[in-house]
Amino acid sequence: MKLRAGLVQITSGKDPAHNLLRVAQYIRQAADGGAEFVLTPETTNIISASRKQQAAVLREESGDETLKALRTLARELGVTLLIGSLGLKTGEADGRFANRSFLIGPDGEIRARYDKIHMFDVDLGSGESYRESAAYRPGDKAVLGDAGFAKIGMTICYDMRFPALFRALATAGAHILTAPAAFTVPTGRAHWHALLRARAIENGCFVLAPAQCGTHDDGGDPQRRTYGHSLAISPWGEVLADGGETEGVTFVDLDLNDVGAARAKIPSLAHSRVFAPPEGP
Repeated sequence: MKLRAGLVQITSGKDPAHNLLRVAQYIRQAADGGAEFVLTPETTNIISASRKQQAAVLREESGDETLKALRTLARELGVTLLIGSLGLKTGEADGRFANRSFLIGPDGEIRARYDKIHMFDVDLGSGESYRESAAYRPGDKAVLGDAGFAKIGMTICYDMRFPALFRALATAGAHILTAPAAFTVPTGRAHWHALLRARAIENGCFVLAPAQCGTHDDGGDPQRRTYGHSLAISPWGEVLADGGETEGVTFVDLDLNDVGAARAKIPSLAHSRVFAPPEGP
């Protein structure tokens, strides 16, 4: 029940081919360091402020070169790989993309895929505004992947603000909740650690959150900045590892028995009850 994980932290830009070279380097580094489970951040293949750029370089899942290359790499290295997410064309009439996470087995096969449900449509105040739903269409299904060594509850970034999704995954049997992200700096400073620790504590699960970091060559003005601090959190809410603010691999050794131990101490999953919502005014 012991597992070594490697959380890859990168600074993706607008060129998927360049991003692939960077992430492949770090996946190899993770495997060389003994990681059996390697995780990459949200939008591993692209961060771009330009819909025109996205439309020019993104592909549908069947033709995506990043997905093809990383499946081959997982098979070569014999690791289980969570591709935090890829931007992918969907073929839908409105031209919106999918923000899709993949769980890849050590045989290179896709074990599970999850499309981000909650879209980051916010105005942060200081001129920083995001409309993820303008470029990406939301998913509508929670996904539990089977990695063999553990059941993996798959989420992406903004999903972490919606605890019902995490509770549904834990109730369905998740041992590890994944939360790959490209978190903004202001919200990261305020909420990143607190939200992820809360999701771990509430559900008695490990939370693994590989993150984008730094300043991105995304074609925007000003260029986008992300918070970094890839996190591994225990089912008791302890921060086991923090990736800081620069590119690299963060290693963490997990004892999956800790899931059962935490849930035995605080059996809140077993204590959940159905209740009627409050009446309106």
